[in-house]
Amino acid sequence: MSLPELGRLGFGAAGIGNLYRAMTENAAEATLAASWDTGIRYFDTAPHYGLGLSERRLGAFLTSKPRDEFIISTKVGRILEPVANPSGAKDTQGFEVPADFVRRWDPSEAGIRRSIEDSLVRTGLDAVDIAYLHDPDVYDLQAGINQALPVLEKLRDEGLIKAIGVGANSADALRECVQRADLDVIMLAGRYSLLEQPAAKDLLPLCLERKVQVANCGIYNSGLLARAVVPDDANYNYEPAPAQILARAKALAECCDEFGVELPAAALQFAVNHPAVCTVVVGASNAEQITETARRMVAPIPEELWSALVSRGLLEASVVFA
Repeated sequence: MSLPELGRLGFGAAGIGNLYRAMTENAAEATLAASWDTGIRYFDTAPHYGLGLSERRLGAFLTSKPRDEFIISTKVGRILEPVANPSGAKDTQGFEVPADFVRRWDPSEAGIRRSIEDSLVRTGLDAVDIAYLHDPDVYDLQAGINQALPVLEKLRDEGLIKAIGVGANSADALRECVQRADLDVIMLAGRYSLLEQPAAKDLLPLCLERKVQVANCGIYNSGLLARAVVPDDANYNYEPAPAQILARAKALAECCDEFGVELPAAALQFAVNHPAVCTVVVGASNAEQITETARRMVAPIPEELWSALVSRGLLEASVVFA
């Protein structure tokens, strides 16, 4: 089956799974409502996000919407197993939720089918549109390619899923997956952004050749590009930004400011400009953030900005005008 139309801007639902901080049910619902009101119709989630909390919150919101008006993706590879005697401890993988479940890697057919079925129960939906194999390189890339991806191809052939893909932070891992499986889409996290474009050399050209579309996410590089003024304590790859990276981000921000453009707006629009990229997926922790993101996606940006970034050595001309 062909990949459904995702739209230029998609919603990443890790935040509503209490990523880094707790979010109330009302705040999560308001954030999702704001995303819908801006015209977003593609929503991405995963069992990993809040140990199922993201899927439950997203499903509760989407069940009130016409099923043919939205696209939802979730991920497979991590099974959630209930803890026999929960101690009240918190999750240790970045989500502010009780550790009532543990994540277990299972790339087998039984594991993939169970993961999809569990996600349908949590969301309350009768189907998901896209299933990504989630972070196979974190566990066992070859097992993911040899076991999980053929299962996803089988589920697509059966009509249970419209499209299949892989989501990862590694451009090298994604390239190998694209080479060895019949994928519809990949979710590329942080490897094609205004700050850095390692995916531009091999991965994105391969996706064009194989007709694999790219959902680009992590385009703010852990928040480094998320504000018009880059703070000295900004993070990069979930850790304090090294001095060289921080200096580069500040140079990008200064150049954008000279042309009356906010750094996040330039980051958003750059991230979707490559012909292999079909959508940019961005999260939010409140309604105002997603409304602001939608505004930045359509903010006017003069062509001269891209030329200035190239002339200052902050961008390669080949990626700007790909």
